[in-house]
Amino acid sequence: MSDVLSVLASSLNDTQLAAAARRLKNSTVNGGNRSAALTALIELARSQKRMAVLICANAFDVARLNQEIAWLDPSLKVSSLPDWETLPYDTMSPHADLVSERLETLYNLTSDDLQARPDVLIAAASTAAQRFAPKSYVAGNTFFFRKGQTISIGKLEASLVAAGYGRVEQTMAPGEFAVRGGIVDIFPMGAATPLRLDLFDDEIDAIRRFDPESQRSTGSVDRVRILPGHEFAFDEESRNRFRAAWRAAFPGDPNKCPVYVDVGSGICSPGIEYYLPLFFESTGTLADYLPDNALFITLGETRDAIDSFMRQTQERYKFLSHDAQRPALPPEKLFDKADSFFDAIAPFGRISLKAPETGIDTQGLRRKMPH
Repeated sequence: MSDVLSVLASSLNDTQLAAAARRLKNSTVNGGNRSAALTALIELARSQKRMAVLICANAFDVARLNQEIAWLDPSLKVSSLPDWETLPYDTMSPHADLVSERLETLYNLTSDDLQARPDVLIAAASTAAQRFAPKSYVAGNTFFFRKGQTISIGKLEASLVAAGYGRVEQTMAPGEFAVRGGIVDIFPMGAATPLRLDLFDDEIDAIRRFDPESQRSTGSVDRVRILPGHEFAFDEESRNRFRAAWRAAFPGDPNKCPVYVDVGSGICSPGIEYYLPLFFESTGTLADYLPDNALFITLGETRDAIDSFMRQTQERYKFLSHDAQRPALPPEKLFDKADSFFDAIAPFGRISLKAPETGIDTQGLRRKMPH
């Protein structure tokens, strides 16, 4: 235990160290409940105005730790970066709710509003190793509608379509909108409920939350934040870039490939997320979205988890890459290998916890702090 505390003291030098010591001791003595110890570390980081980034080797730990840390200290702002919950190269797209939460998280990580930034971000190692849209994409493609704003129905609809939202008869899921006369229903990505915009001529007269099942209003707001509808741009310029990148990446006649044809027609094919790099000149890493003084806390054998995931992905790639109608991008275009991931987070402070079920492995605790 003294080894643990000396590392914490030298790395964080915080006045709450005594409280952290008590929690670490209790966690080790009682065994099993790692959340109290992790919460203490996160509180230490917050007192230093540092975001804690918790990377879990076991993906099942993400949701559990999210709930337990929030319960142990309700004042902490806890965010998760959920996985797509699809297999690599799957022909099914992630659920809209997952994409919505991911976009919300990525936006908040770089928000100018410091109150929106989480105190702790939790992600599975395999999720954190993904290649993401460039940092500039989410913030640069987010816009707002405000009560009293002057805008025509046509321009409002065009803005939503350009952002990747789909027009439907009834708005039920994130990324959808519906237009009925002077009423526009929108379910913004990252929002908990859909919103109804009432327009009087060309002015937004009211903005109300509503229940998608009953269609009843549940409260009023003054503005709507519109995050992108996808984790990739889907305007005409981006679709043209996609098609050019596809022709450069894959041999053969692209017009025999349904995904290529669909994108040219403005259709998002199921599973198109596994072609995300083709929409951008370059992709980014999770590290790109984080403040310079973020503190990484890796829990378990995260390197092994990434290595295992990449081996499985490589096997799927070998099996699927010969499909002429749906060719696959090499795994390293979509995910970072373990060495690349740890190189990307090397400039950040890092504490590694083995954290077996019986408590904290003090021999597995190490630290790398920025100079």
